[in-house]
Amino acid sequence: MATTMTVKGQVTIPKKVRDALRLSPGDGVDFDVNREGQVVVQKAGARPMSRRDRFESARGKAQVKWRTDDLMALLRGAD
Repeated sequence: MATTMTVKGQVTIPKKVRDALRLSPGDGVDFDVNREGQVVVQKAGARPMSRRDRFESARGKAQVKWRTDDLMALLRGAD
């Protein structure tokens, strides 16, 4: 899948790659270079599993709705 760069540094992302990344017109694209010197292209906002922070899988899972006063009383203990 070769493509040609314009004088402005622009290239067309091949359809096969656009489809694989589920890119649509107006979507952002991130470029990075890995340790092997390969260019990695991904949809903006997407992060590979290895880069996700350790709390990502737990974020937004709590079902308990605490009121601040109740939570503070629980944490501080009985007066």
